[in-house]
Amino acid sequence: MQADVTAGSTAVALDDTTVAFRLADARIYTAVERARLSLEHGEFVAIVGPTGCGKSTLLNVAAGLLRPASGTVRIFDRPLTGINREAGYLFQADALFPWKTAIDNVAIGLEIQGAPRAQALERAQGWLTAVGLGAFGNRYPHMLSGGQRKRVGLAQVLIRDPKILLMDEPFGPLDAQTRQIMGNLLLELWNADRKAVLFVTHDLEEAIALADRVVIMSAGPSARIIGDWRVPLARPRDILEVRMEKDFHALHREIWSVLKDEVMKGYAQSSQAGAA
Repeated sequence: MQADVTAGSTAVALDDTTVAFRLADARIYTAVERARLSLEHGEFVAIVGPTGCGKSTLLNVAAGLLRPASGTVRIFDRPLTGINREAGYLFQADALFPWKTAIDNVAIGLEIQGAPRAQALERAQGWLTAVGLGAFGNRYPHMLSGGQRKRVGLAQVLIRDPKILLMDEPFGPLDAQTRQIMGNLLLELWNADRKAVLFVTHDLEEAIALADRVVIMSAGPSARIIGDWRVPLARPRDILEVRMEKDFHALHREIWSVLKDEVMKGYAQSSQAGAA
């Protein structure tokens, strides 16, 4: 059954969600504790926090890949009981099939749903064109740059028209200039139909430049959501130009004043773990 997607509806709702894992020595490790987060239909929310704080864990919970130890997860006001079929997931690492061309990597999302191959290829070509790779459909992943592979991955996710985009540091491995280009491309595609986006990043500047809201997590274990800021920057935005604005710098200082302490805690904990 398809979700009832209407303007103002809540795409993802985490209510007191706790995520815990059983370690090899039988101890219980609590990664995230009592997280409360809502993502409205058409809203772009970025999650920022120290390394190991559970940002990706929350994304996996929203995707239905992890079941919380307690609390609830709702997708468009329905309890999530398995894989989130309303979501498309773009990982940090490439998820392309190396033996398939770019167009086949994009088309496969429709083919596994039963679409005729000719129709799948036609739509895949349209999405490759939309991400600026219309002439690269016959190239294999090893023939593409890192930024080009990310474009194929983005087309691969969007061709299925998910109502929610879950993005786990998708531009992390790219150089600074390519990240800006990919950020602008993402905003351009997102602005066309305003899907709900939950975007995980280590980069506070990237989060502010892209998102409607920036959510901050504390250092783990038992990481919590400790801040939620609305971004007062007009749309449409250019990733480079928006970083020049006074409101951008003011918000960055305000959020960093909270985030920096958590980053230092996370760094100290990782250093102690490495020395142990």
